[in-house]
Amino acid sequence: MDFLELTAIFSGIISVWFSRKESIWVYPTGLVGTILYVYLSFKGDLFGEASVNLYYTIMSVYGWYNWLRRNNHEQLVVQIQFATGREWKHHLVFFVSIYLAIFFSLSYIQKAFAPGAIPWADALASASAFTGMWLMTKKKVESWIWWIITNACSIPLYYSKGYTFTAVYYAILLVLAIMGLQEWRKKANEHSRS
Repeated sequence: MDFLELTAIFSGIISVWFSRKESIWVYPTGLVGTILYVYLSFKGDLFGEASVNLYYTIMSVYGWYNWLRRNNHEQLVVQIQFATGREWKHHLVFFVSIYLAIFFSLSYIQKAFAPGAIPWADALASASAFTGMWLMTKKKVESWIWWIITNACSIPLYYSKGYTFTAVYYAILLVLAIMGLQEWRKKANEHSRS
């Protein structure tokens, strides 16, 4: 494992720990890892994952802003909450659209110049990550479901590319995502009762 991979792993774990706690530090700590993983993903022919980490970088800036927004009474505007049925439909359309776009792009890239690419698996991990990050910026409980899918897919994907420690990293993130889902469900239920 090289220094860049270790740094990306460490910052990612810290970032997810902060998100579980609903701390704004999720975003600055996460930016370090996402930027490094853009580079590492390109290096390993994981182009979908590279696009995800570029997206994470952009959405981290947006999420940082969104989580800090306050209303006229100085209360935070965005609170942890469950998605409505209508929002779930939007999430699924978003996921399927991103999956298809990434899958067909990666299939072309695989044929053109990257025979080591794995389009279906990379697209699945990437599209679920895109969806999870979008929902995380809005503090939706369901973001953790998408993170669980992302992490479960990423473990074998990175392992197959020789990024053993990154695969272990995703296993740790999987455990943290399960814990995050439990914690955010509890917080959303508390918000709905108050």
